[in-house]
Amino acid sequence: MGPLKILAIILIVTGALGLAYGGFTYTKNSEQLKLGPVELSVKQTKTVNVPIWLSLGAIVAGAALLAVRK
Repeated sequence: MGPLKILAIILIVTGALGLAYGGFTYTKNSEQLKLGPVELSVKQTKTVNVPIWLSLGAIVAGAALLAVRK
């Protein structure tokens, strides 16, 4: 299995996951304060939406790479 075929499969899987989930969330620690034994931190949850056109583009690009023969 060549690197081009692996890249194509990764693009197709990533595009399918983007269509299935529509985005992803992550947690960011933004501030931290330490006053003696007391520690204060703020965690923010961020959401990133993946556009449908980007997911479809990744699937099409992956399929095109699979179709290309050397």
